[in-house]
Amino acid sequence: MAPLPQSPYVSLTTFRRTGVAVATPVWAAPDGNSLVVWTRADSGKVKRLRHTSRVTVAPCDVRGRVQGPAVDGVATFVEHTDWPQALAALRRTYGLRFTLGHHTSRLWHTLLRRPGERHELLCIRPT
Repeated sequence: MAPLPQSPYVSLTTFRRTGVAVATPVWAAPDGNSLVVWTRADSGKVKRLRHTSRVTVAPCDVRGRVQGPAVDGVATFVEHTDWPQALAALRRTYGLRFTLGHHTSRLWHTLLRRPGERHELLCIRPT
């Protein structure tokens, strides 16, 4: 089992029903032997993960240019009871940038009076 990348950005590759790979650069924070990813609940990657949990992750820069080997993994959705621990991992890694982004997003979601959660937290483990 290869370790997951520990870079500030990772290229998260999810797979469509047809098997076509779709890579997206995301923020990822280490949490034990897994990575925590914060993303929009209505994003394409979340929709793809609802039907297949298979992913690959590779270190990349902010623009998604891969800078190392990819590691196969399995992504799961973090249960709401475990969100405090996952959010703490993201705060440790990104500090004020994450805190401001998270609070601004929650405020905007509340002001627009949209139901449900605006974001999802993903836990990625190596296979």
